[in-house]
Amino acid sequence: MSIVLTDFARARLFPRDGRLTAIRDCTPEEFARRLNDEVPLKVLDGYAPFCKLHVHANWTSTRGSVLAITDANRHCLRSAYEARARDELPVLVRWFEGIEPPVARYLVPILYDRGQMAKEGTPIDADWGIVGCLYTMEPEEIPMAPITMMRNALGVDEGGSGVPIDRAAYRRSVAFWERNANWR
Repeated sequence: MSIVLTDFARARLFPRDGRLTAIRDCTPEEFARRLNDEVPLKVLDGYAPFCKLHVHANWTSTRGSVLAITDANRHCLRSAYEARARDELPVLVRWFEGIEPPVARYLVPILYDRGQMAKEGTPIDADWGIVGCLYTMEPEEIPMAPITMMRNALGVDEGGSGVPIDRAAYRRSVAFWERNANWR
């Protein structure tokens, strides 16, 4: 099985602006090489048949990506309308500022198969393309954000995958993200 880092994921996981939410202590090339050379601790099914998540022990100093919202940190929440890429419509996002979570125990790369990558206009010369990565404390998936589920349901032209919303998964996602937020 071969894995490549997509340009979309490279920009998000290894941004040039030095933000703290980037993967630390390795280059994009080293990251992809490690995923190709190391057997994951486990493989999780993603939200669609073309999506898999590989769980790896974190070998970097990358911090966890999600924090629980509490009365003590609620004042650190921020929000804005943002797009992940120039051709996508901005959506409302929220995050913590001024808080640094602990180092993640696991890196969980999100992989799409070659067929889906081609469907989304990003042909790859590998079996799998990295489209994202979760930085977690447990060897499990963090629920996809509700807005990501909606974008996926809108289709490839809007930056999604074309997978319809699973209403039960959406409700689980809302329950999780009402109590948690990303940080920057």
